[in-house]
This record gives sequence, C-alpha cells and structure tokens, in this order.
Amino acid sequence: MLVAFSVAPTETPGAKADMADAVAEAIRVVRASGLPYETNAMFTNIEGEWDEVMDVVKRATEAVVAVSPRVSLVLKADIRPGVTGAITAKVDAINKRLGSPDNS
Repeated sequence: MLVAFSVAPTETPGAKADMADAVAEAIRVVRASGLPYETNAMFTNIEGEWDEVMDVVKRATEAVVAVSPRVSLVLKADIRPGVTGAITAKVDAINKRLGSPDNS
C-alpha cells in the first residue's frame, strides 16, 4: 500500500519553529522504519504492507503527540495488495508521458 500522510501539532507551547521541530520528530520515525518514503512540503508518502505502514503512521503521530496536546492527522491510502514500487512508478509513468528529461 501507498500512504500519504501529514501529521502536525495544532498547539505548541512556543514559537512557530516548535511545529517544525515536532514534524521533524515524526519524519525521524519514518526514516528509521526502513520503508520507502518521500517527504514534500505537504505530505510524507510511505510504502509497505498495511500493518507496517500503519504502525509507522501511528508512531509518527505519537511523536507529535509527545509535544502537543492536540494533533492533526491527514491520511490517504492507495491499497493494492502485491504491488511494490508504486512510490516511484506513479511519478515515472507521468514523466514518461510528459517526455521529462528524467525519463526520456
């Protein structure tokens, strides 16, 4: 499965930088998982089996909960049992159709 998720504190005790610090802790959990992932300005995409992906999302959320009494979690999933490599294949398919220099 491929999951796009965003987790962020809705309350922080101090300055705006505290939000980035909390999100960084969530991404630290994702990186430590060993699963394929990519992070952009809005979401983190992660690929793996249902249980392992949901465990990472839960632990990343808990990392943010540790610094905020209220947390926002947005999650979208593409569930395709047996499919791997979707995290790059979907982008590659679009680049191929666009004639991107990355995929000539």
